[in-house]
Amino acid sequence: MVVCQGLAVPLQVAFGNGTFSGVCDATPDKGGAGQGFRPHELLEAALGSCLVMVMTKYALAHAIPLVRAGVTVTLDRSDSEVAAYGCTVALEGDLTEEERRKILRAARACPVRRTLGCRVVVTEEMDEKDACRRRLGA
Repeated sequence: MVVCQGLAVPLQVAFGNGTFSGVCDATPDKGGAGQGFRPHELLEAALGSCLVMVMTKYALAHAIPLVRAGVTVTLDRSDSEVAAYGCTVALEGDLTEEERRKILRAARACPVRRTLGCRVVVTEEMDEKDACRRRLGA
């Protein structure tokens, strides 16, 4: 669970999971101060991070000499009906083409990738007890 709370600076939002925290903000042209991640960047980070973790875990489990995996993710929302995620993968290490292919195939099992491909249902409810504020320690 992640808890989000608006901050004193308009459009800035603190978010945290009880252990780690961060700040979201809109860009200045959208009315924000540009002092945090944009919300869509967090979607990109979730996908890229998951892909790197899955590829790294696969390489370790199969004794593939992967030194480091990296992913650059871009989100194209130019079509209002489609969220198109483009992922550019970089694999470092003395890898054969077969090992690279296996690592890329394993990346398809990324749970965030599967979640983003599902039909999305969002529900809202009022927090009558102000529990959100208490969870963030405000």
